[in-house]
Amino acid sequence: MKLNGAAWKFGNDIDTDVIIPARHLNTSDPEELAKHCMEDGDPEFYQKINGGDVIVAGKNFGCGSSREHAPIAIKAAGISCVIAKSFARIFYRNAFNIGLPIFECPEAAEKIQPGDKLEVDVDSGEIVNTTKNETYQATPVPEFMQQIIAAGGLINYVSKRVKNNE
Repeated sequence: MKLNGAAWKFGNDIDTDVIIPARHLNTSDPEELAKHCMEDGDPEFYQKINGGDVIVAGKNFGCGSSREHAPIAIKAAGISCVIAKSFARIFYRNAFNIGLPIFECPEAAEKIQPGDKLEVDVDSGEIVNTTKNETYQATPVPEFMQQIIAAGGLINYVSKRVKNNE
């Protein structure tokens, strides 16, 4: 599977309160959460992005609380994936649990600039910056986690396996 979109760049230590401010946690509706995605980092983020765009960030993306609202807001906003130098472990797990592809790639996180056009191969972890004609190699997503992403998240993955008696 290949993902295509423009880069939106954020810095280091972007915590879950920046991704989805706590004042909006009175709902778990993905569409409502999407409207407030990254608003404390960029108040007009949701209005400016296009479906398929990519968040690119520094180290420790998704630090803070263990809430699943953060990756849900990102995915519901139409962001196809997140590329960062590193992820907070709980965010890493929550992202895959809800089917949001994420990629650790320090080189890409450093070199990609806001607005660069990207193509990300989910299977291989290859990131092509078509604006700069550069290629970066992220840590590939393990096969079973690719299956979780393809199913749309862990609950869908498990439901499918139970239904198929696997």
